[in-house]
Amino acid sequence: MPAWTLDDFDYALPEALVAQHPLPERSASRLLDGSGAMPVDRRFRDLPGLLRAGDLLVFNDTRVVRARLLGEKPTGGAVEALVERVLPPPAVNEVWAHLRASKSPRAGTTLRFIGAEGPQGAHFDAEVLGRAGPDDSLFHLRLPADPLALMQRFGHVPLPPYITHADTAEDEARYQSVLAARPGAVAAPTASLHFDEAMLQALAARGVQRTTITLHVGAGTFQPVRAERIEEHRMHREWFEVDAAAAEAVARTRAAGGRVVAVGTTAMRALESAALRSPRGAVEPCTGDTDLFITPGFTFRAVDRLLTNFHLPKSTLLMLVSAFAGHAHVMSLYRHAVEARYRFFSYGDCMWLARKG
Repeated sequence: MPAWTLDDFDYALPEALVAQHPLPERSASRLLDGSGAMPVDRRFRDLPGLLRAGDLLVFNDTRVVRARLLGEKPTGGAVEALVERVLPPPAVNEVWAHLRASKSPRAGTTLRFIGAEGPQGAHFDAEVLGRAGPDDSLFHLRLPADPLALMQRFGHVPLPPYITHADTAEDEARYQSVLAARPGAVAAPTASLHFDEAMLQALAARGVQRTTITLHVGAGTFQPVRAERIEEHRMHREWFEVDAAAAEAVARTRAAGGRVVAVGTTAMRALESAALRSPRGAVEPCTGDTDLFITPGFTFRAVDRLLTNFHLPKSTLLMLVSAFAGHAHVMSLYRHAVEARYRFFSYGDCMWLARKG
């Protein structure tokens, strides 16, 4: 097995191909069919023709929260928080968050987060309890009320760094799947952004089944891989749940000879995490944190097909799709996508992949 390095997952991308806004219609995007030896340029509306009756689409039903908070320290210095996780009971109104400030605040510091009206308008104060998370990379904060309610009132849509505009009402509506149900993500499961009600109805009419899992996408999904040898990278942890209904749907599909299709890399990581923890290697009900890092050489147990957006150079998500469909094949698909001027990343186009072998 080769010793993979970051350069193995690099490609040149013109800045103009990074989609800054969604298309007017969700299902109007392009779809690069990479399931065969040669790329085929399609439209997303062609998706029903790539599926068969009895196939199972697995969606991530996480809901993006307005997790980006802007405020100030007691000194008046600016601070920005990105809430990574709302802590479950017995914690009360506590979160883990990334903080950006000129100087990291110490435990006991009070941070003031400000609404759109400015410093003289609505605000709330949060207490810094200390450092938290892997390698103490996060901050533990106590908020004065329900964190989700406060984020909804004071927060901003946590757009990824490559989207350069401030969040707007368009982002509030479109950086969210039509199947989003369970609040907790700081980034959208972007492959599902292409689906609208008309597409879901067309797939159901074709006999394609669907189920949902939950994986609350964390800010770590955008953190760069800093280790040159990728096996030295440590993946961020995200909370996920594969419930009994989803596990049963996968088992039923397998028994009937259908294909399990992950809608996005987050759905794939949840399914493969559940299968990896099962003594039988099957998808069984499972909940908890996952730090599964899928790289070439990984043995896939759950997913047969993948619908996914295009991913950043040198990213863990590009490594995942390379593991699934073959490194050389995926990199050639990306070169084709650049030449054919596909739209890239969260608001961009998508691709259809088959499991290698």
